[in-house]
Amino acid sequence: MAKGMLIDLTRCIGCRGCQAACKQWNNLPAEMTYNWGSYENPPRRSARTWTTVTFHEMAESDRFAWVFAKRQCMHCEEPACTAACIVGALRKTSEGPVVYDDRRCMGCRYCMMACPFGVPTFEWDKPVPYIRKCTLCADRLAEGMDPACAKACPTGAIRFGDRETLLEEARARVQAHPDKYVDHIYGEKEAGGTSILYLSSVPFDKLGFPALEPRPMPRYAEVAMASVPPTIVVVSVAMGGIYWVIKRRERMREETEVPQEPERARIREED
Repeated sequence: MAKGMLIDLTRCIGCRGCQAACKQWNNLPAEMTYNWGSYENPPRRSARTWTTVTFHEMAESDRFAWVFAKRQCMHCEEPACTAACIVGALRKTSEGPVVYDDRRCMGCRYCMMACPFGVPTFEWDKPVPYIRKCTLCADRLAEGMDPACAKACPTGAIRFGDRETLLEEARARVQAHPDKYVDHIYGEKEAGGTSILYLSSVPFDKLGFPALEPRPMPRYAEVAMASVPPTIVVVSVAMGGIYWVIKRRERMREETEVPQEPERARIREED
């Protein structure tokens, strides 16, 4: 059964424990955390930050209140990024995560154009860059563990489990507390449905969540691909071929320059 994650924003206190746990588990380096005019820490997702917590100040009658929102890859049921990837570097697993294989990626960045959530990010500062994003801790799931962010949450705002079970629980919470939640489970139907589901006390458009039709996401991939001139496709393929040749030469050079252990032993005996 496909897994998912239910994030109840009414329980989130903005501690960023999920963000720290994500960085620690995935060995992601730190980024600048101070940004004028922004409460986000860091201000946006990047190749080095796969999970962020956004802060939103809301007016409630005669006072202001804070709403915090954990944001990461939505792990769509029918991902536009996988449909846009022409080399199969991105794929949706049966367990739920959308995972990425950098050995196949040729750097075309079609996935970035196709994703309506703006999730995939590029390593702009590296000579051989790759796409990076949240993996829903697929490696932890393979070992029977929950995602690092869900494990670290101190208030129970993040719950991991079977997607259908989480949907039932979300509906029960909304029905039991209609004064506490807006009657909307974000991710249940948006763009064909996502593995990440949200509950909130305020409308999601006020939190910066995109308003999407229930149509499956590969439609967005078609739009992205149609907007790319044929010349870009040719250049991307050529660049992918050049990259493959360079990497192959590097491997061949390593094999010839660094003898294998039996070969080292033979050389020592002859000497």
